[in-house]
Amino acid sequence: MMQLLTHLLNPITLGIMLLGCALIALMQNGAKAFAHSFMALPALWRADPERDMLLARATMTRVDHVAQLRGLQCTDRVRAANPFLALAIRKLADTETVDRFEMWAEQALADRRSRHEAVHKFWLSVADVAPALGMAGTVIGLVGMFAGMDDPAKIGPAMALALLTTLYGVVLANLVAAPVATRLSDLSERELAWQTELCQRMLRVARRETAPVRRASIREVA
Repeated sequence: MMQLLTHLLNPITLGIMLLGCALIALMQNGAKAFAHSFMALPALWRADPERDMLLARATMTRVDHVAQLRGLQCTDRVRAANPFLALAIRKLADTETVDRFEMWAEQALADRRSRHEAVHKFWLSVADVAPALGMAGTVIGLVGMFAGMDDPAKIGPAMALALLTTLYGVVLANLVAAPVATRLSDLSERELAWQTELCQRMLRVARRETAPVRRASIREVA
């Protein structure tokens, strides 16, 4: 078994495959997506959208309570562990009009969705590229094998290269890149769902708290 694993693991060939996939995906998606894609990897096992959603709902209940008692300007006293939630609370407390907060929320959610889609696209690019690089390695290996038919000692390494590159391409595409892309896409959808819900609740609170002010202003004008 160990001997088989030794034959299957060729660090140089694997390194070339990984480097080739990374470079092509980098050229297709850009440096920013490249960096964000690897920075997002810890989320595969750390992210818990369900927990974040429950915490956000509990925090929003406290924000609503503070807004009713002391007004929107005091809502920033509520502490939130989630960075997006903390930022949204500060924006709610500092906003001058409901429309301005609504514009911020729409833009923030759109920006987050765009970043998530770029990361998803990067890993899909790796999944698409890996089999193609594997086939290219297979062709190179076959060419080397046929070129060395007069020397039996050269046939084995060339055939091994041809088969290993195909194996590495299939593994990288179907067991690494594609599952990573699917997992990150699922996490993104669930995260954006609760963040959208949060912003909608904040908008309702902001409209409720500013409505009396607007009515008073209308009466004063009249």
